[in-house]
Amino acid sequence: MSHTEPVIIAARRTPIGTRGRALSHLRVEELAAPVIVAALGDARAAVSAASLSVASSPPAELPSAALSADGVSTRIASDRGAAGPAEPPHRARPEKLNIADVILGNCMGPGGNPARVAALAAGLGVHTPGETVDRQCGSGLAAILDAVAAIRAGDSRPRIAGGVESASTAPVRSMDGIAYDRAPFAPAGFPDPDMVRAAEDLAAADGISRARQDAHAARSHARALAARDAGRFREELVSLAGLEADDAIGGAAAILGRLPALFPGGSLTAGTSTRIGDGAAVTVVVPRALAGGAPGLILRGHAVVGCDPALPGIGAAPAILAALERADVPLARIAGIEIVEAFAAQSLAVLDRIGVDEDDPRVCADGGALALGHPWGASGAVSIVRLFSRLVRGGAPAGTLGIAAASIGGGMGVAAVVEVVR
Repeated sequence: MSHTEPVIIAARRTPIGTRGRALSHLRVEELAAPVIVAALGDARAAVSAASLSVASSPPAELPSAALSADGVSTRIASDRGAAGPAEPPHRARPEKLNIADVILGNCMGPGGNPARVAALAAGLGVHTPGETVDRQCGSGLAAILDAVAAIRAGDSRPRIAGGVESASTAPVRSMDGIAYDRAPFAPAGFPDPDMVRAAEDLAAADGISRARQDAHAARSHARALAARDAGRFREELVSLAGLEADDAIGGAAAILGRLPALFPGGSLTAGTSTRIGDGAAVTVVVPRALAGGAPGLILRGHAVVGCDPALPGIGAAPAILAALERADVPLARIAGIEIVEAFAAQSLAVLDRIGVDEDDPRVCADGGALALGHPWGASGAVSIVRLFSRLVRGGAPAGTLGIAAASIGGGMGVAAVVEVVR
């Protein structure tokens, strides 16, 4: 593996709070900044361990761009202070990581480049730029792909990448004084259904029954409850505003069968549709030389595809298949699958198309967005955080593979195949 190969060495997220509840008073930067700080703390610990492991070995070649000119980068707020002399690259202290950019997905924020605002709020300093990505529900995953691509293109400085959404503080948008819920996903002449209507249409087109959808949602909640009670979310979460766990877990499970259909004669219900949430998820991506022997995830292949805007929920399926082809990996070798569960019908349609059983234990093994909630611009990054916990924190051996994917409004899909390195 090249010493410049990007590695995700840290991954954190907030608990997901249902819109209007515990996190409703926090703006996007107030959600993202604490997670950035926590993820950087994890990255420091990982790099420290790797640095100690090579202290008595010949120095590995570290790209000079990984450190600032004098060996010191802007530190987060808690680490500000006078800098000492530069250190050899192979002993670079993690608090001197020079973050090149903060890249965050966001769909419905206030504008004004929330990633840059979050970088400043996290104390990274005025010289750290930010980039905000809007690929709707795939935004957080797309931001991580952008970070990996930048390092592979030759700028080998570390990056922070993920997503953030405060559905509760999303501004009211209007045109000619008339408020609207969302911008168009397609121009005039193309289908542009609301996401709930699109999910109902997909269920009808694929013949996905109410019973299958209810069972899929119940399974997501059951898995999430088991994971929460076993503490499998604990190390990835950054508590905020007194919220220590995803607040939607288990909420709809007991009443799924009693909920009315959202459309006359339809099969979709509030319980088989995810709860819109507030939250943030962040990763730290560094070149392999800087990571040293720290465990993490590398990107084996990815894909962003287009599909029929009338049925946007299927987008993750062709993206998964294309990403697997580019990674030259068969689906049978994938140990962990994380699909953003915006709707049970959408998840089932994707699984049917890629040939995976709906109760396959590899799929959202600790529950998905149907149980955890769906902070639009962050959910794609949440899927990578979940794979990091399942595979890296979970002790999977080097070479273990996972895939994260999301279907996207307007008729798109995004997927990434990742591999454990140790």
